[in-house]
Amino acid sequence: MTDSAPNNPVLTFEGKRYDLNTLPDELKELVRGMQVADAQLRMHEDTLKVLAVGRQSLASQLNERLKSVTPMPEG
Repeated sequence: MTDSAPNNPVLTFEGKRYDLNTLPDELKELVRGMQVADAQLRMHEDTLKVLAVGRQSLASQLNERLKSVTPMPEG
């Protein structure tokens, strides 16, 4: 969304580039809000990945331990 040049940050949005320093404060706040939202989404996506791996590990352990247990008859 924003390029990180030291003194001249640029907002790239929907294929257009804007000098972030010249935007009104209201728009700068919206950009900051989008950056926070993006960071939160990445964090939660990473959390979901960790949870999925953990769940997969638990399922594997359950499957392995159930091999020694006789299941109920079907029907």
